[in-house]
Amino acid sequence: MENWYKVENIDEVDSPGLLIFPDRVKENIRIAKSFLDDINRLRPHVKTNKSPEVSRMFIEAGIFKFKTATIAESEMLAMNGAKDILLAHQPVGPKIKRLHELIKKYPSVKFSCLIDDASVARALGNVDLFIDLNVGMNRTGIEPEKALPLYNEFQSRVVGLHAYDGHLRDPDLAVRKKQSDEGFDRVLKLQAQIPKKLIIVAGGTPSFSIHAKRKDVECSPGTFIYWDKGYQSILMEQPFLIAALVVTRVVSIPTPDTICVDLGHKGIASENPIDKRVYFLNAEGLTPIGHSEEHLVLKTDGSHQFKVGDVLYGVPHHICPTVNLYDSPNIIQNGRYVGNWDTVSRKRKITV
Repeated sequence: MENWYKVENIDEVDSPGLLIFPDRVKENIRIAKSFLDDINRLRPHVKTNKSPEVSRMFIEAGIFKFKTATIAESEMLAMNGAKDILLAHQPVGPKIKRLHELIKKYPSVKFSCLIDDASVARALGNVDLFIDLNVGMNRTGIEPEKALPLYNEFQSRVVGLHAYDGHLRDPDLAVRKKQSDEGFDRVLKLQAQIPKKLIIVAGGTPSFSIHAKRKDVECSPGTFIYWDKGYQSILMEQPFLIAALVVTRVVSIPTPDTICVDLGHKGIASENPIDKRVYFLNAEGLTPIGHSEEHLVLKTDGSHQFKVGDVLYGVPHHICPTVNLYDSPNIIQNGRYVGNWDTVSRKRKITV
């Protein structure tokens, strides 16, 4: 449907605002499940949605394993029925104590975390561990070829291997697969040196369609749940739907060929160049030329018919940090605003 995004009672929605379309979220869960031969191989990352409502939608779909980036995301999942939660982060400082408190508070939930450093593994005590492997991301993790001593020291607590290859974003699936295979072969060589079979959690959204075809590998995409323009433009083999938008309004027309909307840095993820932040569904030919905390200035072709108060619907280039800017997204069902969700784990701390 061409105008699926338009909201009949948009006058009830303040801007800038985040719009969530639950029917599309459910469809994205269905699509993700269709990539896999076994639902138990799907371990979604909740860093994108951070939402109890979406977490319950996963669980209703038969998905009980998850990956998180923060203690708060882990607690949010435990509060809403998750059974198996991997903190995809090496906890240091107070996070070690917080993780222990979380494990004590939810004894029926299986918690684990990443490590790449022996001193952290020792400080964690009896927590289940995944060795974080650096397969080219060069952000965290230990090179697979150097990981065996770490496994040997903590083998009684190591339950898995984790390999994130989010740096692979070539639009050509064949190229992306070749690059992913090269990295994953290093993981398999490490596993071959280990006498017990470990759980392998691999990839994120960019390599989801590749790892989904590997036997026994758990996949942990996150962005797929809401999708965004950045991945839509390069991951053509993944037919997920845009399920989250930003809504903004024209607040000023400073010159005949410019308009200003209320979508500043506080309303849209702004880590990318100015021309890769938002794409408007109901307005063509707008070129961003200025961006500040509360405002986005857009150049027009000079023949526009915009008026102050006009509503624009935008697809974020990067949805994950955009969601993190909103504590109360607006829920759209059957073309109408019906209420709000609470982005609970946007908080750094819930109770522990």
